[in-house]
Amino acid sequence: MSDHATDLATEAFIAHRNLLFTVAYEMLGSAADAEDVLQETWLRWVDVDLAQVRDQRAYLVRITTRQSLNRLRAMKRRKEAYVGPWLPEPLLTAPDVAQDVELAESVSMALMLVLETLSPTERAVFVLREVFEVGYDEIAAAVDKSPAAVRQIAHRARRHVDARRPRKVVSPGETRAALESFQRAFETGDLQGLLDVLAPEVVLMSDGGGVKQAALRPVVGAEKVVRMFVGGAGKVQGRLTIDPTLVNGGPALFVRLDGEIDGIMAARVEDARITGLYYVRNPEKLSRVESETPLTLR
Repeated sequence: MSDHATDLATEAFIAHRNLLFTVAYEMLGSAADAEDVLQETWLRWVDVDLAQVRDQRAYLVRITTRQSLNRLRAMKRRKEAYVGPWLPEPLLTAPDVAQDVELAESVSMALMLVLETLSPTERAVFVLREVFEVGYDEIAAAVDKSPAAVRQIAHRARRHVDARRPRKVVSPGETRAALESFQRAFETGDLQGLLDVLAPEVVLMSDGGGVKQAALRPVVGAEKVVRMFVGGAGKVQGRLTIDPTLVNGGPALFVRLDGEIDGIMAARVEDARITGLYYVRNPEKLSRVESETPLTLR
């Protein structure tokens, strides 16, 4: 490829990079794997004859989707051997992502966990169609299916997700208020305050990956969750600090122990109460958080 052609390829890739990264991340639930997919996409893109490409965005999305599908199938074996609950790698997001309601919901921990229950092809079709409004013909080319088959897969995936996703999307302000109440009650040891902000059926999922201490199964019920947090805090040796942040399109909490990152906690909120808490402690999933640039709008 000539220098001029390489420059054109680079310009197109950079122009669509956020979109490609978000497609890969939503399919994989791992920012590190999404970055690897982008590298693989770039290596294939620079070998393409751009004169034969009618729609560069569609072509890049196709490459990214295929590479993500390959990696997603390989990741299945890793997840089957994973110690305890598997949560998506936290992704720092800029404020403008939170303002895009559909994009913010699509990268939320709650919906990402729902996407985990889809097959690789269903997940690819759902992400491309429902989040990025890619046409059926383009999706068909990306997943090697007919447009008719893609329509059926899209319908099946949408029905599956709709049955499991939160009943309604709440504003960032509502989530922030609930997390602030949770943080205030935790820091002051206000047990009743914790019980008040947690829904009775709240579910806590903590991901230590077998490296950091975490519950090996989801903890269900406000009283059990409070006991776990209070008991865990009592065993902490050092200074625990909690700061607000933006993760996966919404407010979250950055937890540090003696200044070092201990974990990130995201929440699912309904009717002003927390119904889901997602606490990522696995160091492998936190290594990029403080150094990465927050994701902006696609």
